[in-house]
Amino acid sequence: MSTQFKPQYETLTAVFDAATRKYADRPLFGTKLRGEWQWMSYGEFAREVADVRAGLASLGVKAGDRVGVIANNRPEWAIGAYATYGLGAAYVPMYESQMPTEWAYILKDCGARAVIVANAKIRDAILAAKAAPDEDGTHLTELEHVITLDGNAGPTSTGTEKGTTWSLVREAGKKAPAPAITPKGQDVACFIYTSGTTGKPKGVKLTHANFASNVSAMHEVFPMSPEDRSLSFLPWAHSFGQTAELHMLFSMGASMGIAESVDKILDNLKEVKPTLLFSVPRIFNRLYDRVNKQVASSPGWRQGIFRSAMSNVVARKKLAEQRRSSGVADLKQRVFDKLVFQRIRDLFGGRLKYAFSGGAAISKEVAEFIDNLGIVVYEGYGLTETSPIATANWPGARKIGSVGKAIPGVTIKIDLSATGDPKSGEIVVYGHNVMQGYHALPEENDKVFTSDGGFRTGDMGYLDDDGFLYITGRIKEQYKLENGKYVAPAPLEELLKLSGYVSNVMVFGDNKPYNVALVVANMAEVQKWADANGVSGSGTALLEHDKVKALFREEVDAHSKDFKQFEKIKKIHLVGEDFTVENGMLTPKQSLKRRVVMQKYGDAITRLY
Repeated sequence: MSTQFKPQYETLTAVFDAATRKYADRPLFGTKLRGEWQWMSYGEFAREVADVRAGLASLGVKAGDRVGVIANNRPEWAIGAYATYGLGAAYVPMYESQMPTEWAYILKDCGARAVIVANAKIRDAILAAKAAPDEDGTHLTELEHVITLDGNAGPTSTGTEKGTTWSLVREAGKKAPAPAITPKGQDVACFIYTSGTTGKPKGVKLTHANFASNVSAMHEVFPMSPEDRSLSFLPWAHSFGQTAELHMLFSMGASMGIAESVDKILDNLKEVKPTLLFSVPRIFNRLYDRVNKQVASSPGWRQGIFRSAMSNVVARKKLAEQRRSSGVADLKQRVFDKLVFQRIRDLFGGRLKYAFSGGAAISKEVAEFIDNLGIVVYEGYGLTETSPIATANWPGARKIGSVGKAIPGVTIKIDLSATGDPKSGEIVVYGHNVMQGYHALPEENDKVFTSDGGFRTGDMGYLDDDGFLYITGRIKEQYKLENGKYVAPAPLEELLKLSGYVSNVMVFGDNKPYNVALVVANMAEVQKWADANGVSGSGTALLEHDKVKALFREEVDAHSKDFKQFEKIKKIHLVGEDFTVENGMLTPKQSLKRRVVMQKYGDAITRLY
């Protein structure tokens, strides 16, 4: 992209000032309370931020300090963030689902002065960590204040640390207002700790300019309207949710309904009626599976209409690629859209226009399916270390299957020397979005920065002749079979997870003659299948039944039909326990911790050879 890119915003405080001034009366955040959605306006948000900013200042928070937050998405999360920015301090988000030892490690590592926590349970865990002996190097000597959002203040401990509440902080701020300072673009706005699929989390230092330039670039290629609305369920503690949804939609005057929980997403979609959806592939996979199951359970004539509708969409797209059209196909599309596709879109509120996918590569099959329903899919790419958006598809520049082109002000290069592959190499990112570095880890910084300021992503990919980037795998996850062929397992796993009977999967074959797969069965669907097919039994005992094993063999074969011959899955091992954050097999952003999975299931996998 051109180096002439000039960001509209230089800091997140500039984003805040412009948005709250221009859109003061418009709705910003919606939360469901006692069965009703209630909306906070931009003006109300600005007043809350001013109160909390002053309240934090009264606790001694100042420029250069760090303020942690351990909470799921909620208005207070964003209020705390913008209040922190206005003091020149850095925000440090964590997940409620993380282990207390990780919270303690991150708070110690970043030197947080204060932490905002969701509830008394988390507060007590933090106070316990603070009082504990410093045997593991996580004694929280710099942490002075634990601020509880829900519940009363915790016990006051010795020293300067105080247990207090969000409401008390706000009240203190109302009594002693504190004007916002104007940070510089190079000042650190946020520490986002990597999920740590291997080793301890690393604190990624992202500046105001990193975030603000990322937001500004998206204004150039994907302007949205104040009439747009999202249903927010992607964690703001994750860089994709924070930048692409929270900061970007805020800057454009749009609104965000905050989902009650992951299992309430479909209900909340109908209520909030979003026009936009930001998600990781797993949610889109569920959408794909749900629609296909509904179609499969419909009468034959309805299935026929659905197949005809999908075929017509594909035919129109092929004509469009040839710059041709068909009046008959266009007429059919209008009929099918009303009779078929709109009814499906009504499941998601009826107004959904755009779906933004990030965090991992979405299956081309799923992306095309959703796109055919009339929900335009835009996939992007980036990492926490790139703030995160590095590439994106946008109106007038879109290829399904790619992760788009470099956004304004960013350059992508492919280092073929890192992989030895003639086409696919390591993706190196240059531009305004590249992090300041990892906190207090100079050796790690030396590993990822090139001599000319590029960031080595560790991801493999290639650029086509039009500048669109395609992801082919992750260098550290790539392994070599005995025959010398290299396998990137993640894209294969995503395709296998498209089966409604598969909850999760890990493909393995490092230095082995062929690939095998550890398959987590969707036990609810397996039970339904067993009941319908006369297979007796229940629970994980079903996984030992020959007919169930044959079902999974068929499913794996069907969903791996496009694998290269050496990528094929020769054997599978079925398990009933899903990979989750709680059992340590997934990171909070749903990345697979292969090392942890191998620790538990390594023997079973080895027996497949």
